[in-house]
Amino acid sequence: MTSTPDSLIRQGFGATSRSDTWWLKPLLTFGGLGAFVVYSTWAAFQAEHYHSGPYLSPFYSPELFGDSTHAWFGPKPSWWPGMIPWSPAFLILWAPGGFRLTCYYYRGAYYKSFWADPPACSVAEPRKSYRGENSLPLILQNIHRYFLYIALMFIVFLAHDTWKAMWFENAGTKSFGIGVGTIVLMLNVVFLGGYTFGCHSLRHLVGGFMNRLSKHPVRQKVYSCVSCLNKRHQVWAWCSLFWVGFSDFYVRMCSMGNWSDWRLF
Repeated sequence: MTSTPDSLIRQGFGATSRSDTWWLKPLLTFGGLGAFVVYSTWAAFQAEHYHSGPYLSPFYSPELFGDSTHAWFGPKPSWWPGMIPWSPAFLILWAPGGFRLTCYYYRGAYYKSFWADPPACSVAEPRKSYRGENSLPLILQNIHRYFLYIALMFIVFLAHDTWKAMWFENAGTKSFGIGVGTIVLMLNVVFLGGYTFGCHSLRHLVGGFMNRLSKHPVRQKVYSCVSCLNKRHQVWAWCSLFWVGFSDFYVRMCSMGNWSDWRLF
């Protein structure tokens, strides 16, 4: 592993002999991740306009408690502390948020763009020592594999939401149909599925720890499928990040009456 030359450290943060636009990628990453964090936080605190007809925003799914027909256990629970703002999203967003926060790809992305650790290869950091992930708070990154188990369950929940998004209320009865919102939520499952099923931890779980994978043909096939998705893990990560935000935005616009959901049939 290469290390930053002492001369660069002495010159201070950002010192480098590189002549290319090394700062562009971490800057764009900072802007993209920062925008998503701001929007998702704002959307979670709204606690309204997160459902429209059969559509439920993925930021609020599964809706354990809430005011919509999608709620599993009814309205806001009585045990919720009155001093804390209420939103159904607060009960579930920690799970997908923790999965992305500890993701191997995102760690490399925000280490550079937010912490400048380092900002880019052969570019000086703003610190002189490296603590790694063996101490707080970065040691918490090692729980990524446990967030994976929860993330896999969320794919099931979102797939169920897509199924429910195919049934529209019509004169007191539900009839099958496809709307633009149905397609939006369906693509959200596809992108999130590609991102989750290409996870590095899942790749190890299905066969990465085995010495002779060829002796287990089923596992070998699954391992190959996960590896295929893993090759484009960065692409899946960004597509799913954008689309989950857009899915919430689409449902919100329909709920507020700003957009009309077109029924394809």
